[in-house]
Order: sequence, then structure tokens, then C-alpha cells
Amino acid sequence: MDLVIDANILFSVCITSGKAEELIFSEEIHLFSPEFLFEEFNKYREVILEKTKRDKKEFDNLLTILKKKIETISNEETEDFINLARKLSPDPKDADYFALALKLNCQIWSNDKKLKDQKRIQIISTEELIKLFNI
Repeated sequence: MDLVIDANILFSVCITSGKAEELIFSEEIHLFSPEFLFEEFNKYREVILEKTKRDKKEFDNLLTILKKKIETISNEETEDFINLARKLSPDPKDADYFALALKLNCQIWSNDKKLKDQKRIQIISTEELIKLFNI
């Protein structure tokens, strides 16, 4: 299953291990993100480190693995979809996720309920994925 991963999912996985982490490392799920995802992550790195139960080394190792697991796609590759994405996205800050989902013809993995306020792109939550994959 191909999914565009929302930054908040990545943040939560880095803070605590659990079902979302299991899903990320499932062989059945292929994850994609806009190129800014890890830039955003680095911006909030210290805040996440303060909240996590992981030590710094474990945190850095996890981040390295996540960068290999999540394929980032450049803005140039999604520019043909960005105008439609801006119209679809209930939150302008999420337009890049929508553009990528349109390009890949896949769902967005997000727990942000307001993203479901449109009909074109299916938004799937962690809870829904857990049920789907019986984790």
C-alpha cells in the first residue's frame, strides 16, 4: 500500500514507540513525503527530543532509518498538481501532501480529521491502518 505520510505521524513515532511505528516498518506499506518533511522535522527536533522517551542516540538512529524508509519527492515532481491540491486541501499548509497524493494516486496517512473535509483524496488514520493490517 502506498501512502503519503503526514509530519505529525512521523513526530508521534519519534516520541513514542507503538502501533504507528509498527505500521511504518511494515513491508506492506510504502511511504512517501514531500521534500520538506525532514526539514520540518529538523525545525522541531529539540521539542521532539524533550518529549521523547528515547535517548539521543536511539532517536538519531531511528531518524536515519526513517529517512531510508520514507521516500521524499521533490516539489518539481508535484508542481503539476499543486494548484488542484491547494483547492482541495482544507488547510493550506497541507497542500504539498495533497499534491503528492494526487501525483501518486494514493491516500494520505494523517490523524488530522479536518483533512477529511474534502472528497477527492482519502485520508486514513493510524487507527484505520491498525484495523486494516490487524496490528
